[in-house]
Amino acid sequence: MNYYQSKQVEAKSIQEVREKVEEKLKNEGFGILTEIDIQATMKKKLDKSYPPFLILGACNPVFADKVLSIEPQIATLLPCNVVIRELEKNKFDVSLMDPSTAMSVVKNPEIEGFAEEVREKLMRALNGLS
Repeated sequence: MNYYQSKQVEAKSIQEVREKVEEKLKNEGFGILTEIDIQATMKKKLDKSYPPFLILGACNPVFADKVLSIEPQIATLLPCNVVIRELEKNKFDVSLMDPSTAMSVVKNPEIEGFAEEVREKLMRALNGLS
């Protein structure tokens, strides 16, 4: 089992991809809690150039509440990261963590079913991108 799933999409900008990703995630009950702009961070901290590259911290509060109620320390594995990065002009990779794989390290059977449900929602969002 891979620790991530990905899809390549065409768009005019990373912002266009981001808007599509956020729309698909919203349809599955997710919101974006955090954003890391890798391009800006690496330029500022290391003076190194990167192509457009974002990490979005996606959260479905219903499922977050369910797993946090069972095991509060699982917060160390939240939120679900969704990565958007430019591969070449007008071509982007959208990758997301596989929650089933990430949560498997917890070894708590109560959480496994929720992780699979979240995986299914994230995969619908990813597969819905065009």
